[in-house]
Amino acid sequence: MSFSEFLGNPRIVAALRGMLAGERVPHAMLFTGPRGVGKFTLARMFAQAANCERFRDDFCGECDTCRRIGLLADTRPLIAQGLAQRGERPDAATVERIPLLLETHPDVWAVVPDPVRSKDPVARPALRVGQLRAVQRAAYFKPQGRRRIFILDGAETMRWDFANIFLKILEEPPESATLILIAPNPFQLLPTIRSRCLQFSFTPLATADVEEILRARTEMEPAERKLAAQLSEGSPGAAMDLDLEAAVKLRRDALTVLERSVELRGVSALFASTSALAKSQEIAFENVLEVFYSLLTDVLDLSCIPSRKVLRNPGLRKELETLSKKVDVIWVSKAVNGFDALHARLRRNINRSLGLDAVAISLARPAPNTGSSNLR
Repeated sequence: MSFSEFLGNPRIVAALRGMLAGERVPHAMLFTGPRGVGKFTLARMFAQAANCERFRDDFCGECDTCRRIGLLADTRPLIAQGLAQRGERPDAATVERIPLLLETHPDVWAVVPDPVRSKDPVARPALRVGQLRAVQRAAYFKPQGRRRIFILDGAETMRWDFANIFLKILEEPPESATLILIAPNPFQLLPTIRSRCLQFSFTPLATADVEEILRARTEMEPAERKLAAQLSEGSPGAAMDLDLEAAVKLRRDALTVLERSVELRGVSALFASTSALAKSQEIAFENVLEVFYSLLTDVLDLSCIPSRKVLRNPGLRKELETLSKKVDVIWVSKAVNGFDALHARLRRNINRSLGLDAVAISLARPAPNTGSSNLR
């Protein structure tokens, strides 16, 4: 087991190994990029390498330290254990007094958004003030090994007023500790936090790399691996968790909303489609918005390069080509801006169904008899 087994983003891997070899490890790093491309995995590998008993710029995966830190590869049982220790129905004070901290080695902590309860988790887990205060205290302890590592997954979920607690650690960083923040988008964090972290932007993996990971870690058939790799858009984590039938249906349903928005012959069918997407209990609304972005990217590509061979949604090529002939770049830009605004308002508990309705209605094209042109 070593860094060589990590697929994708080789420049980031090389940079991290260079830090370890030169013993010039920063006090704070920010890993950003799409979900499922290996940000948490690489952070865990870095923690192993920073404390490996055999190597300096890599990890063996065999020493006691590497094995214990390696248990963070699957956080689900650790989260379940932490929630069980706190009780089935903890009150707010208990949640803060007994923070959810994943610790398989004294020098390495993983801090993840707290779902509060195991049987009935909250709709939007978030990093809580009790977790941040625990990190703030522990960061200044002397490590048993070489370095203390704190991995904060879902850093974007911390409330900005709570984030000031975390900012104090960055302003007076401990010499023997490194904090690794993980978030999809750096601009979801306070500028004062971003500016104090060394940032690494992860990119999606090539489809062939995703297929290789699926071949090694799943029992999917070749055709299923290919489809999952295409639909995951370069995210191995998303590909492994993908329900192919549900994913295909979601994309068709989202495309139906866009098609009905363009023509808008009747709002009843349109609102029925948006309501079904917004109220789905099986799919997070953020994932629904990502599908819309994926479809709009294909529409834009086909509008500019009609013969484009590679699409994010290859199974919907005919429908996407038809839609691309009805709209223009301005329409796509307006759609993206609408979904951006809707995504930004999710933190304010906006009514998702009404928000999606508003975006869909705003995308209606003028009727042909008005004299308006639909030229691209």
